[in-house]
Amino acid sequence: MRYALITGGSRGIGRVVCLKLASMGFFVLINFRSNCTEAEKTLEMIIKAGAKGDIMKFDVSDPEAVENAMTYWSEIHKDDFIEVLVNNAGIKRDNLLTLMEEDEWQEVLKVDLNGFYYVTKAVLENMIERRYGRIINMSSLAGLQGIPGQVNYSAAKAALIGATKALAKEVGKRNITVNAVAPGYISTDMTKDLNKAEITGMIPLNRFGTPEEVAELVGFLASEKSSYITGEVISVSGGLHT
Repeated sequence: MRYALITGGSRGIGRVVCLKLASMGFFVLINFRSNCTEAEKTLEMIIKAGAKGDIMKFDVSDPEAVENAMTYWSEIHKDDFIEVLVNNAGIKRDNLLTLMEEDEWQEVLKVDLNGFYYVTKAVLENMIERRYGRIINMSSLAGLQGIPGQVNYSAAKAALIGATKALAKEVGKRNITVNAVAPGYISTDMTKDLNKAEITGMIPLNRFGTPEEVAELVGFLASEKSSYITGEVISVSGGLHT
């Protein structure tokens, strides 16, 4: 059995990534923090499609919770390892920097950046031992060019890009690739309140993207077909960032 862990996999882009990897034959581990109903729905969709999966509840920003969850999984699956990790979990707390409270800054960095550190470190040892792995980090257009009102989110996603490039150089000799995907404006719950008409005019392809279009790229990066691609940041933005 080949295992893939997707953090924040209960809905949005994470859900569609789970479905994509399940369709590729992976046993999908759907991580979520609190919304059990949506996580169960994602699992139900996977099973209905004839694939396999399970849910894993833990907060990626809590190091003890991550360690406990991963240790428990490893004890049950002594002969297995997670060969694909998609660090997708993320939150936004938008505000102008002059009005931003400290908790708005800290919460975003804890989930979007520290979560990468805790979860990646927890699975990396087995990847190194097996000399194989695929790590895909979900960055953002905000991390590439910055977005006003999202200084915290932009900082976290930009840092994730730096971490991607550095880690790729650390583990490349162990046949582990590390890449980042940077979605632009994608039609999800996170963008439902935006002025679509105004934003669409700035996008060369003249539309918002779909979670499926992001998931297709993640699926490629998770496959053996991407074996000579590492340390890259690939934008899925309809040409808004090139």
